[in-house]
Amino acid sequence: MSDVPKLLEKVLDYSALKQKLISKNIANLSTVNYKREDISFDEYLNKNVNGKLKVDNSKHFSTGEVKMPGQPDFNIEEDKSEEKISGMNNVDIDREMAEMAENTLLFKFSARRLNFYYRNLQSVIKGGR
Repeated sequence: MSDVPKLLEKVLDYSALKQKLISKNIANLSTVNYKREDISFDEYLNKNVNGKLKVDNSKHFSTGEVKMPGQPDFNIEEDKSEEKISGMNNVDIDREMAEMAENTLLFKFSARRLNFYYRNLQSVIKGGR
């Protein structure tokens, strides 16, 4: 299996967790002193994919592999800003709604690409029928 489906699966995992965090932030919009939470997929990409060299010869060096399921990938971070955007805490409803829209697009794109990959694989297995 190539790295593409593994990465798309990780994007789906990230997107599902991101959706939960956005929902939690919105639900706590009026909770006094609540600190919004977030995760970053960029950090995961930089550590696991962007730093990986293409290895097409046994004499080439590899700089790392995409993490396999069961290994921790995403760190949930508390937003430490003290600005009380909502009057009660640092949750900005406009930001959360924009992130939710962006996250929805990312999820749909990744799910479609993964579906396309497996449909093509199935077609190859069936002999193009």
